[in-house]
Amino acid sequence: MEHKPIPHVLIFPFPAQGHINSMLKLAELLCLSGLHVTFLNTEFIHLRLHRFADVETRFGIFPGFRFETISDGLPADHSRSFNSISDLIHSVKTFIEPTFRKLLIPDRLKSEDRPPVTCIIADGVLSFTIDVAEAIEVPCILWRTPSACYFWSTFFISEMIAAGELPFNDDEMDKAITSVPGMENFLRSRDLPSFCRAKELNDPGLQLILTETINSTRATAHILNTFEDLEGPILSQLRAYIPKLYTLGPLHALLNSRRKIASQPPTSSNSLLEIDRSCMTWLDQQPSKSVVYFSFGSVVFMSHAQMIEFWYGLVNSGKRFLWVLRPDSIPVKTSDFQVPEELKLATKERGYIVDWSPQEEVLVHPAVGGFFTHSGWNSTLESMVAGLPMVCWPQFADQPINSRYVSEVWKIGFDMKDTCDRSIVAKLIRDMMDDKREELVVSVNRIAEQASKCVSEGGTSNRNLDLLIEDIKAMS
Repeated sequence: MEHKPIPHVLIFPFPAQGHINSMLKLAELLCLSGLHVTFLNTEFIHLRLHRFADVETRFGIFPGFRFETISDGLPADHSRSFNSISDLIHSVKTFIEPTFRKLLIPDRLKSEDRPPVTCIIADGVLSFTIDVAEAIEVPCILWRTPSACYFWSTFFISEMIAAGELPFNDDEMDKAITSVPGMENFLRSRDLPSFCRAKELNDPGLQLILTETINSTRATAHILNTFEDLEGPILSQLRAYIPKLYTLGPLHALLNSRRKIASQPPTSSNSLLEIDRSCMTWLDQQPSKSVVYFSFGSVVFMSHAQMIEFWYGLVNSGKRFLWVLRPDSIPVKTSDFQVPEELKLATKERGYIVDWSPQEEVLVHPAVGGFFTHSGWNSTLESMVAGLPMVCWPQFADQPINSRYVSEVWKIGFDMKDTCDRSIVAKLIRDMMDDKREELVVSVNRIAEQASKCVSEGGTSNRNLDLLIEDIKAMS
């Protein structure tokens, strides 16, 4: 019988925390399935992973895995934050794209101990990888880090423009959006992805998403970090545009399920920031379901005034809280301005603040009862799996539409977008933790059960992973 070579998959994420986190999980799933995997990082990202995460140790057990790096062309002292997203996009177009081409053409990362690349899995906003894949005659699968509802909405930018729904003015934020099929009854201007707030149609961000969405339909297939029971109605419509679509979510839960089978450790870190684990000791000392976990992820920023409003809201809610306050999340250091003494005292009594936390572990801790979140898709899925209701303060990309679904479709939390007032913060926290908790918990527990079934043996996400592996082997 002819021996078939092991497929060699190249995974290439956009250089940002949420993208890196989910695509490293995908890489581990492919490694557990016995494939050769090369994970391509920018040098800046890889240095941070090496410094703050355990990726070298974790992936060291897989002989078929290796990291490769390329430069992003930015200065060493560049922040590479989403405050400078235009710089990141520019570096992708002018430096990363040609460097990627040179790396893959003509030898496709072939080495003595592994075959050339037989499949590319690239971030959904890096559609230039499709051209490279065609040039070396291998399939290109795009990995979509956001929700299906976000992805679906991007297909109708032209329809929204034709209907006069884009662009919109600041006084039209609550105007109904009727051009996105399946969302006509609840979508408003303010719920659209953040780039849709552009005042001019030639805005670079708006044009980028429009172009990337159109280009993405040329990919061999797409992978989404979602599950059929959660976004089934949208997925059924999306497949008219993307016939070959694998749903593998919630990805962190699917990975944990496969780790159990392989007798691998259940948790790991893909963090680009230093984790402060002292918060876990603090949580161990708190009563069950008594703590509000407050985190806006790795890219959301706030003003000093907004920070004070949130702080007062947390304190005035009367609840215990664990607050992840990144050092770079506000324009100036906290030491550069005065914090009211009453906030310091209240925090000392029933709060805890860290720069960064092991979020997946925090959310499943028995002491945590709710999540005040930016509605990033990774965070939203992690909260669902943990069975936690949410209060949402979205800012960027898919976050506004995710938060609308949380409140109006899935009914597992409250949407506080475009508002930052201490009284509203306090009220919604009390609603989440006390007054309306029962109905929220019923809904989120149902979704948690559905997620668990999807990633378990026989579940749709579990089966889709097996199908993806089989297809990668067949395509190779």
